[in-house]
Amino acid sequence: MTVRIGIIGVGFMGMTHFEGAKAVEGAKVTAIATRNEKKLAGDWSDIQGNFGPRGSSKTDLTGVKPYSDYYDLLADPEIDLVDICLPTDQHEKVAIEALQAGKHVLLEKPIAIELEAAERILAAAKKAGKLLMVAQVLPFFPEFRWVREQVQSGKYGKLLGAAFRRVIAPPDWSSDIKDFRKLGGWGIDLHIHDNHYIGLLCGIPKRVFARGLLKEGFVNHVSSQYVYDDPDLTVSCISGGIAAPGLKFAQSFELFLEQATIQFDAGTYGNDWVVNRPLTLLTADGEVHQPDPGGGSEWCAAFTAELKVAVEAVQTGKTPAELSGELACDALRLCYAEARSIASGDVVDVA
Repeated sequence: MTVRIGIIGVGFMGMTHFEGAKAVEGAKVTAIATRNEKKLAGDWSDIQGNFGPRGSSKTDLTGVKPYSDYYDLLADPEIDLVDICLPTDQHEKVAIEALQAGKHVLLEKPIAIELEAAERILAAAKKAGKLLMVAQVLPFFPEFRWVREQVQSGKYGKLLGAAFRRVIAPPDWSSDIKDFRKLGGWGIDLHIHDNHYIGLLCGIPKRVFARGLLKEGFVNHVSSQYVYDDPDLTVSCISGGIAAPGLKFAQSFELFLEQATIQFDAGTYGNDWVVNRPLTLLTADGEVHQPDPGGGSEWCAAFTAELKVAVEAVQTGKTPAELSGELACDALRLCYAEARSIASGDVVDVA
């Protein structure tokens, strides 16, 4: 079965999904929807993001139906999966309309800004009997995928502690991205990657203690301690959008297992991607290894891996944990708990 994909929204993420889908066996992008006439004609030269190349002025749209009105895409009987790559404040409306049109949905992260909106999307998917998948791509990046595999395998014993970091300088390359209010602040748009991955790796904690910076009610920087029932498990994260301009993006992790420690640290310094610490495995016998996590060399390889799993989900009718709408909603719920903790100075319940 070839899964036919229709992409709504042709900005940087729409372009990334379009390019990523090309390498997915058993899938084909058959339609796009955007109000931009230049993009409908294949001129994507205005598209840019914080990684990967700029869009091409001669994007090959052979065999791809161009819709200026996304309702026409939703009505197209030759589309199985609607891939929504619109700004976050448009997610709820379009996702619910796609589900009501009888389509499976892949929705770019975060699922929504408001928790109530996320819950309405989940309810619409349940009512429609269609798959709702949220594209929280971090689990598909090689280092993060490899780490999760090691923890799940139990090869190095129980996970005892984990510390994550994800920071950016406030971006200025897009008016939509520059306005943090449209994104729910960096405590949602950026940090939700961490909350989702931590939920996938360790489960969503019952409580959280956070300190940070609130701006107009939104979290722009946060340092969180996740409180689990297991007293031997310590998980923390620092994330936000207050770095100096020269540090455009940085991410790192350090995990302590009973029989191993795993580290990784990299980021964009100036205009250069710098790996401060490649994926490193330190084992109980004193050995230091730098494992190859695989994953491919293409700039959109992680998105190809993500789309491959989404396509397999449509083919089997089963949503994988990495794309779970429920987990995406729980990650958003955790973001709001962190905001409450910052405001109150207390440990708060996540639920």
